[in-house]
Amino acid sequence: MSAKRKIEVALAGNPNSGKTSIFNALTRAKQSVGNWPGVTVERKEGRFVFEGHETKVVDLPGTYALDAYTLDERVARDYLTCEKPDAVVAVVDASNLERNLYLVAQLLELGAPVIIALNMMDVARSRGLEIDIDRLEKVLGVKVVPTVASKGVGIERLQQVVHDIHRDAPPPGLPISYGDDIEGGLAQLTEAVRAAWPDRTEGARWWALKLLEGDSDALALLAGDGAENALREVLDKVRTGLEKHIGADVETAVVERRYGFLNGVVRECTRRLPGVAGRLATSENIDWVVTSRWFGIPVFLLLMWGTFQLVFTAGAPLADIVDTFFGWLGGATGSVLSAARAPDWLVSLLTEGLIGGVGSVLVFVPNIVILFLVISLLEESGYMARAAFVMDRFMHLLGLHGKSFIPMIIGFGCNVPAIMATRTLESRKDRMLTVLVNPLMSCSARLPVYILFTGVFFTRQRGLVVFTLYLLGIVLAVLVARLFKRVFFKQEVAPLIMELPPYHLPTFRSVLTHMWERAWLFVRKAGTVIALASVLIWLLASLPWGVEYASESSIIGRLGGLVAPILKPAGFGYWWAAVSLAAGVVAKELVVATLGAIHGGVAGGLNQVLSRSFTPLSAYGFMVMSLVYIPCVASVAAIWRETNWRWTALAVGHTIVLGWLLAVLIYQVGGLLT
Repeated sequence: MSAKRKIEVALAGNPNSGKTSIFNALTRAKQSVGNWPGVTVERKEGRFVFEGHETKVVDLPGTYALDAYTLDERVARDYLTCEKPDAVVAVVDASNLERNLYLVAQLLELGAPVIIALNMMDVARSRGLEIDIDRLEKVLGVKVVPTVASKGVGIERLQQVVHDIHRDAPPPGLPISYGDDIEGGLAQLTEAVRAAWPDRTEGARWWALKLLEGDSDALALLAGDGAENALREVLDKVRTGLEKHIGADVETAVVERRYGFLNGVVRECTRRLPGVAGRLATSENIDWVVTSRWFGIPVFLLLMWGTFQLVFTAGAPLADIVDTFFGWLGGATGSVLSAARAPDWLVSLLTEGLIGGVGSVLVFVPNIVILFLVISLLEESGYMARAAFVMDRFMHLLGLHGKSFIPMIIGFGCNVPAIMATRTLESRKDRMLTVLVNPLMSCSARLPVYILFTGVFFTRQRGLVVFTLYLLGIVLAVLVARLFKRVFFKQEVAPLIMELPPYHLPTFRSVLTHMWERAWLFVRKAGTVIALASVLIWLLASLPWGVEYASESSIIGRLGGLVAPILKPAGFGYWWAAVSLAAGVVAKELVVATLGAIHGGVAGGLNQVLSRSFTPLSAYGFMVMSLVYIPCVASVAAIWRETNWRWTALAVGHTIVLGWLLAVLIYQVGGLLT
């Protein structure tokens, strides 16, 4: 490679194999995120330069195989078969070698030029597993680079191997023999594929194998006429003959013999260190408690409660500092503009509208950063997968699959990626139900509302009150799912089969990176959407010219007055409360931003207004209303993309009714009991 040229590399691997850590270590900050064409699957690309050569790294969705069961698998396979990158770096969890090599086997059968990044070598050694790297390279015919991505070990060597790849180098292939019976039928089918699909001659064996396995994408290609008819006849004949001969379906036989080959590879290339194999791994000892029938759910609830206690205990002093800063900024800006004889409308726009609106949201950034920090620690440590496993039995009782709990937990950060994450669920029923109830999870955008109201009405029990709101979201989600299942779906729930990753000690850099990415999205929204909305709210609160700012005579006051009577049974029938909830449809942070813009910023005035206008009961009802009613615009758009307009209308309609009913019940029934 003397001439400078760009190299394109795909990064493939199982979920929880450390693929994201490898991607971050290779590309560092030179990354971009978008969507794959025509689908909602996230596409991540990055670049690195090694010895003058630029390499583009395309991070494929995490998959266990290159089949056609999930959208992620289709996206990964379509890219590999159509784009044909210079190399595929297959990230393999060294502590779970046989399971991870299944994807590698399919990549090699596809004819892809594979480089194995044998990751988590430290975990494998801690479990007493020694891997013969040289032997593994010879058996598979590929380069194997041992890595510990979380510590940066092996990354430079991996860059060197990628740099040395040649586009014209012949793909190694993989010498898996499926036995004389299957191989005979596979040979017939391969010739038929070459005859029917001349453009797929190079990968004829791969496509023949996919047809033999009953792959839906491959079978869809047989829908044409002419040569496809002959190929279909050969396929039917071969499959019928094999099933009679082996006494089982061909797909199962192929999978079993592929795993048989991989089992032999693992036996030949690994050995157990004496004195270690008999001990339980640390992960197993921890799992005895956190995934047990009796302790699993209490541990999960305790972690949630502790999270919100930490969010308020550690975040409150920092939030006070930010609050003081914006109070000073508003006063100083007003003084400077008044001294410069700026028009009153400009002073009002900047101090009451912009600084009051944006500042009222940004004051909660410290609390949100701490929340994201804890979530990142739980994800990086491997606990989140346990949470789904623990909740599986409970979710089954309510008509949902255990895997549905993973998108629900993601919803604590943001409902949009959580809704998109439902595509990993195999069942259409599970996807639809999870999409419909996911907006009931308390995303980070709702946290400013909780912090504002608990700071006024529940000062000593802030963590506990917010914990009940997050828990309420989960309970409502599963109850609504149960109802929708009875009405729209009748199928049984499939059992949960998932792999629990080993526990990891989270790395400082990885946790901070994830925390910063999420927090920055929140801050960026405050600087764009919320800033523009605050200016619009100020304008509506100032018109028509001459009215008192943010009075009932203003445009915004009149609009709020139309909706306020509907909210009166819930105890907050004020025009400005109605306007704030309406603004929250655009972005939930705008509930607080609108209140801040209307009531003159963050310098104490808003707290006084709330304490005079609400009671603890109506305040709790308002928070529940903010939790439940209408998903934000971005979430509605995500639901539309993942489903259709009918399901989207149902998601919007049922949350409006449910939110109002709960708020009214809390205020009315609570009033009778107190």
